[in-house]
Amino acid sequence: MNTTALPPVVLQAFGISANAVVNPLGSGHIHQTFLVDANEKLVVQRINKNVFTKPEAIAGNNRLAAHYLAAHHPAYLFLTALCDGAGNELIYAEDGFPWRAYPLIENTFTVDFVTSSEQAHEAAKGFGLFTRNLHGIDSSGFVPTLDRFHDLHWRYEQFEHALAQAPPALTKQAAAEISRAKEFQFLVNQYNELVRGNSMMIRITHNDTKINNILFDKNTGKAACVIDLDTLMPGYFIYDLGDMVRTCVSPVSEEEADLGRIDFRKEIYEAITEGYLLQMKEFMSATELQAVPFAGKMMTYIMALRFLADYLRGNTYYTIHYPEQNLVRARNQLQLLTLMQKYL
Repeated sequence: MNTTALPPVVLQAFGISANAVVNPLGSGHIHQTFLVDANEKLVVQRINKNVFTKPEAIAGNNRLAAHYLAAHHPAYLFLTALCDGAGNELIYAEDGFPWRAYPLIENTFTVDFVTSSEQAHEAAKGFGLFTRNLHGIDSSGFVPTLDRFHDLHWRYEQFEHALAQAPPALTKQAAAEISRAKEFQFLVNQYNELVRGNSMMIRITHNDTKINNILFDKNTGKAACVIDLDTLMPGYFIYDLGDMVRTCVSPVSEEEADLGRIDFRKEIYEAITEGYLLQMKEFMSATELQAVPFAGKMMTYIMALRFLADYLRGNTYYTIHYPEQNLVRARNQLQLLTLMQKYL
């Protein structure tokens, strides 16, 4: 692929020559990401401003974190966006979409699915170290890039609203999933007690801790760098630990329609919690430590509610490839949640 994949203003801003080789990169579904191979290799990305409506907030949050880490943990590898000659990190194309560029971190790789306890442990250590190193930063200057992203109370309200407005045919088809979702409403009460009781610290968290948001070193297999920092913003530790658990403990993804293939891999769960707490335990309160088993359940329930609400709304948010896909995703996550409730 040639440089026609990139707007001319982006080529000019980052000094990308016309004969550079450009190829799609990664497995993300929100942004468009490209590997540019020229004199130096760059990762160039078009930000989806329809999802992330405050791209300047993303850039600002990243700058705050970069400055803090440079001052307090200078040896820590934190990926920062490149600037053009005028000091701009975001370059706006004619269609209004912002672009950014990063240096390629050589000799690293990503994985999409956890295949071993060692891999899960290392990823959890990587995300835990990230939050640990940001401990002490003033969070007041950070702007939420997605409002109330992991607010379980709000997500349940969205589900109730979607249910009230849904056509009867959809509520009938999703009757079993709606009933199961309501059975777990007690998790909303637990969440409210935790966050409203001021027993958990507001931290700067990653908020999207899938394992493919860690770069691993090709030579050592160790976590080298945390990536995809669009949701870097104030949050609770349960958001990061919970999403790791949700996305890693099952041997199949949230797209799996065969409920019999969904499982709770206890050894993966233990590796995740051990790796995360290895970095974070000394900075956590007794109440936070008690909430560790809640984290995975809470984040799995959020995704079940979000998928189910989107199905009831007529599939207006998540990309689907067949009409019942969001219902299948919700069913999948409710099954995983049921297993978590059994084991945790």
